[in-house]
Amino acid sequence: MAGQRKLKAASVLLVGAGGLGSPLAMYLAAAGVGRLGIVDFDVVDASNLQRQLLHGTSDIGRPKLVSARDRIHDLNPHVQVDTYETRLTSENARELVGSYDLVADGTDNFPTRYLVNDASVLTGTPNVYASIFRFDGQVSVFGAPDGPCYRCLYPEPPPPGLVPSCAEGGVLGVLPGIVGTLQATEVVKYLLGIGDPLVGRLLLFDALEMTFRIMNVRRNPDCPVCGDHPTLTELIDYEAFCGIPQTTQNGTDDVPEMTVVELKARLDRGDPPFILDVRKPHEYDIANLGARLIPVDELAGRLDELAAYREAEIVVHCRSGVRSANAVKLMRKHGFAGAVNLKGGILAWSKEIDPRVPKY
Repeated sequence: MAGQRKLKAASVLLVGAGGLGSPLAMYLAAAGVGRLGIVDFDVVDASNLQRQLLHGTSDIGRPKLVSARDRIHDLNPHVQVDTYETRLTSENARELVGSYDLVADGTDNFPTRYLVNDASVLTGTPNVYASIFRFDGQVSVFGAPDGPCYRCLYPEPPPPGLVPSCAEGGVLGVLPGIVGTLQATEVVKYLLGIGDPLVGRLLLFDALEMTFRIMNVRRNPDCPVCGDHPTLTELIDYEAFCGIPQTTQNGTDDVPEMTVVELKARLDRGDPPFILDVRKPHEYDIANLGARLIPVDELAGRLDELAAYREAEIVVHCRSGVRSANAVKLMRKHGFAGAVNLKGGILAWSKEIDPRVPKY
């Protein structure tokens, strides 16, 4: 009874209502955690449903926060659900994270992971972290007293474009269920003060081998956030920290762009540019515009294949426009002055031109 009362009095902020957020939210609600906050600004898409079990086919097109709240209240009407339909930013993260007993990070991008980590440490709010990719998952507890933080494990983010998102790289549908449930277990343990939480330990799960491994993680005394003499005492620009191109009035990081409407008009009037797709082959199999395919990580070594188009206009596209912007920079650096980025990528084409093209 004492433990159940602790859960009833506890509050947890969930960052993300997707693959990890789905089992996390449902199990915390079922366990009787009294207050759940959820941060998300996305809508439910059919491509989400193989892994995001908070939502169903009847929710397609609805904000994820709405379907998440309805599902949680159907499971346990006594849970207070506070929803924040906004992007977590350096302007709001400290206040949001600091108003809960614990934060659970279920995001799929590095800027938000570093943001959640830093807000966790600066507000003294423990961070139960989890991440997934393809067949692998990780779980740990960061920002606990005397324990390490995410920056102790990963001091620097990977180069932009090196690690694709789950949408780009794929994920086994059941994986977030397994890892999200482990994450929920760590939340409940920490709130109750029972067992041995994953403070100072990183759990690694391999679904293909069905193995669990534990890696010890020490607090870095020189960590800029949780170290003995921290130098980072305010939240920063995390997209800039992770090297992600910024969107400006002139396009993505001033890379010249063409809109999908402009491309469609060119195709309709019989004046097509050369179109280059820089996604992975499995992405091309899902949806494509019939373009030449050279994955962005192979592009530098295969530019000679495009020698005939060095003076031509080349429209480069990926899923959303980020990888293709990097490809355009590379091509222009090597003399392809006519290379431009397709703004919004194939997602924009599906949304604005041809909804029959699948989203993923």
